[in-house]
Amino acid sequence: MTSAKSRFGLDRQGMRHLGTVHWNQMPPLLYEHAVRRQQGELGAGGAFVTRTGPHTGRSPRDKYIVDEPGTKDTVWWGKINQAITPEQFASLHQRMLAYLQGRELFVQDLHAGADPTYCLPVRVVTDSPWHALFARNMFIRPPVSELEGFEPAFTILHAPGFLAIPELDRINSETFIFVNFAEKLVLIGGTSYAGEVKKCVFTYLNFMLPARDVLPMHASANVGPKGDGAIFFGLSGTGKTTLSADSSRTLIGDDEHGWSDRGVFNFEGGCYAKVINLSPTAEPEIYATITRFGTVLENVVLDLATRVPDVDDQSLTENTRACYPIEFIPNADTRGLGPHPSNVIMLTCDAFGVMPPISKMTAEQAMYHFLSGYTARVAGTEKGLSNAPEATFSTCFGAPFMPRHPSVYAKMLGERIKKHGAQCWLVNTGWSGGAYGSGKRMSIAHTRALLRAALDGRLAGAPLRRDENFGLLVPESCPEVPSEVLDPRGTWSDKRAYDDTARELTRRFEQNFAEFEPYVGPEIKQVAIRPAA
Repeated sequence: MTSAKSRFGLDRQGMRHLGTVHWNQMPPLLYEHAVRRQQGELGAGGAFVTRTGPHTGRSPRDKYIVDEPGTKDTVWWGKINQAITPEQFASLHQRMLAYLQGRELFVQDLHAGADPTYCLPVRVVTDSPWHALFARNMFIRPPVSELEGFEPAFTILHAPGFLAIPELDRINSETFIFVNFAEKLVLIGGTSYAGEVKKCVFTYLNFMLPARDVLPMHASANVGPKGDGAIFFGLSGTGKTTLSADSSRTLIGDDEHGWSDRGVFNFEGGCYAKVINLSPTAEPEIYATITRFGTVLENVVLDLATRVPDVDDQSLTENTRACYPIEFIPNADTRGLGPHPSNVIMLTCDAFGVMPPISKMTAEQAMYHFLSGYTARVAGTEKGLSNAPEATFSTCFGAPFMPRHPSVYAKMLGERIKKHGAQCWLVNTGWSGGAYGSGKRMSIAHTRALLRAALDGRLAGAPLRRDENFGLLVPESCPEVPSEVLDPRGTWSDKRAYDDTARELTRRFEQNFAEFEPYVGPEIKQVAIRPAA
């Protein structure tokens, strides 16, 4: 059985001698295929619940970009953007096409980019029905009437059961994510983690859009009742999805956006929320999605008797995920379009417990922190981490997805902040009163109150003090937030331990930024964090 089929067939993309091909099927049919294949089960309320096997997160060391004339001098090559030759890509591509012969395939023709001017027609071809459902949830679903004439401008071939041969392919493992900008084609195999599919589209847009004067951002976005836009930069675990899905504001999108000369637009048509320890009271909009038909739950454990998702169970991974269409959030704007942001928020989860809960930044400080991309990881978030927090600097708050040099994106951000007069804030959603293990995680209620005060202008008139360690301007008071919460040093019982920890973090900032100093002007160097003498 198939749904609306494009005239642009798979044979035009080199795929022949295939089994049954299912085109653009709706969720009920994809559910049936996935359950028939025993790829997952139904949770209470109707979510499709699946496990991704050994890969419960992305595999950055297995992602490669083809080194060809269009990328040779424009990609930021290194440990993050690893190079392969066109010949390596072609060899694996041919073997993958042979692997797909005779197989039952699922095709989804979708869009990435809510602004029609920058809309990218994306085709996902997979032999896994639940991954087709994931793609359908995550991207923008064109009207059925447009599918017959659909022509892909970017294609992902996805076969999680197909393995590379590391010795032959000259890569790190049997898992691979090969990105070919010239051929507008991605190959994914050896991993069932669905996030690889969405991040490949993001990577492609991050490469293409700056040439069209659009800033691609790893950020969520929403709009207030007065039409004031806000964007939230942040790495996984910083609260980007939670804080942007605020019932008092309209959600534009939760993860990936472009900032053009007309405003902000969502790249996606769905959300991919981390749901470990999800709270029905603090995060009711997201919590409601985990028991809805159409949602895909990755690595979420079900209660054996009731089939109710147990979001506190991290026995499979801390990186449990829910993928759902954006319309599942009641206050979402399904058009995916927003104005130029009045406020730019950068989120950090500081597990060292020394950064202020909210700070006001100049445009130059915002560019510095954008290039730094600081957060911290703790045990359980990634395999091999110790109990001590580990500082992470992921430039542009999304280094694994940024093919160009970070200074390209930072320059574009600074220009837009200054042109549109956006206020800039750094928000710590991590620890207070001590580092991870001794302090406490910031209260979501306090963080929301601080953000509301910043977004509606109430913090603008608050007295400010300059933080001695990080040079940021910290409000001394905020409605609905105890004043002692605003002073991180005051929340520590051992002040000397705070000073030592803060000084150590400033050293890490300095060491990390040394890589970017040659690419920034004196105004950015002047606001860079440096340890006290």
